[in-house]
Amino acid sequence: MNVERIPYSPITRRSRLGATWISVLMTSASLATLPGATPLLLDDYSNPKTNKNGVERLLIDDKALGSASQATQKCENGVLTVKGDLAPGRGVPAFISEVSPLSADGKPKDLSTYEGVRLRVRVTKGSLVVQVGSSDVQNFDYHTSAPIAGKRGEFQEVRVPFKEMKRAWSEQTALNLKSITSVNLVSFGVAKDSFEYAVDEIGFY
Repeated sequence: MNVERIPYSPITRRSRLGATWISVLMTSASLATLPGATPLLLDDYSNPKTNKNGVERLLIDDKALGSASQATQKCENGVLTVKGDLAPGRGVPAFISEVSPLSADGKPKDLSTYEGVRLRVRVTKGSLVVQVGSSDVQNFDYHTSAPIAGKRGEFQEVRVPFKEMKRAWSEQTALNLKSITSVNLVSFGVAKDSFEYAVDEIGFY
């Protein structure tokens, strides 16, 4: 989840990026848990490897940015469980991103008739945010939700309005809903920590 195109030395760039990114996420309001609505389904985790579009889920770590986080994913009985350890490098945040692409060829989809992302999730440890990938964003600073709040250890339905998602360090721009490429579930931190969450459905409302 995120780097580059900032005109400083690598260490300064990473330090500023890490601090700003975490600050934006943590100062956002917690998400509302709302009653269900019929979604456009992206994944119900009935297939252990691919989402409802037939595209393989990806687990992306932060090693390219100098951190050393690691994680595992397991999908069984219609539930995806992701857990691991965050290990930030010097001056950079740690993250693990579970990516669900909307198409196998990477081409964007038009979601302009939908209001946001809907998911059923259980956060056991650590922080989790929802991020929407866009072909319009070239520096990986994708539009991201506030951390998911709620009673830990229990499944809850969460709706994330597209209009409330923010970019971390770039200029705030409206999300182009005709350019959506993926939905990403991201665990992050600026200190060593462990995380675990489970999700049994994700889509759009």
